[in-house]
Amino acid sequence: MENKQSIMDIFGTNVFNDKVMCQYLPKNVYYELRKTIEGRKELDPAIADVVAAAIRKWAIEKGATHYTHWFQPLTGFTAEKHDSFLTPPREDGSVLMEFSGKDLIKGEPDASSFPSGGLRATFEARGYTAWDCTSPAFIREDAAGAILCIPTAFCSFTGEALDQKTPLLRSMAAVEEQVLRLLRLFGNTTSRKVVPSVGAEQEYFLIDREKYLQRKDLIYTGRTLFGAMPPKGQELDDHYFGTLRQRIGAFMRQVNEELWKMGVPAKMQHNEVAPAQHELAPIYAEANVAADHN
Repeated sequence: MENKQSIMDIFGTNVFNDKVMCQYLPKNVYYELRKTIEGRKELDPAIADVVAAAIRKWAIEKGATHYTHWFQPLTGFTAEKHDSFLTPPREDGSVLMEFSGKDLIKGEPDASSFPSGGLRATFEARGYTAWDCTSPAFIREDAAGAILCIPTAFCSFTGEALDQKTPLLRSMAAVEEQVLRLLRLFGNTTSRKVVPSVGAEQEYFLIDREKYLQRKDLIYTGRTLFGAMPPKGQELDDHYFGTLRQRIGAFMRQVNEELWKMGVPAKMQHNEVAPAQHELAPIYAEANVAADHN
């Protein structure tokens, strides 16, 4: 009989979340890192090596061979450069697996081929990725194997944002500052933190591959450019919230299981209004984490 794991068994298994931090970090380091995550103090470089060693140990136990600073440049896609944990071979030909605090905190990918709004000449381009400890590291499993992904912001040497995350973090800080100011005016003197939350729905279409390959408009543009006009009124209301077809249900089950492993709280799934249109929605989370989940 098939061994079926429950949501509780698999949820967050590929995420270096608070539960895992408690398990792998010394108590004093855990509490110091929590202060940084909660915005109560700057990151202490003295604990970076300890945190990096814990993340490396956890990632290798999960089968990871490489790590990457995972960021969102202004291309509309995520970006990553994989580095292995391997050290240069020693005299006896053996190698070690290392991941330092410096590797965790900062990376230096070339920014010359990413959009920058003309901030700098191409030959001067230099971008830096900086660890965003408020969004947990995670393991992504694909054809490349298990990769440790470290969410990062991507900035220029002088601090200009070269990505989508940096403006989001800055806007969250600005919202927190102004909301706390308003709370003080209303007499609230105890609140110390304001957390903006987001729950982003995902609506998508599922098209049979054989039919998709017959449609050049779908292949080239991702949308319908020719064909019959859509029906008027609500003639297709039997699809909205209708019973899921078997192939669709199997797809949604697989998607949910992968999302749950990554700590994404996928909550709802159903047929949407248009033919072949469906929806997935997570439970809302802190805006920065929700954006990374998205």
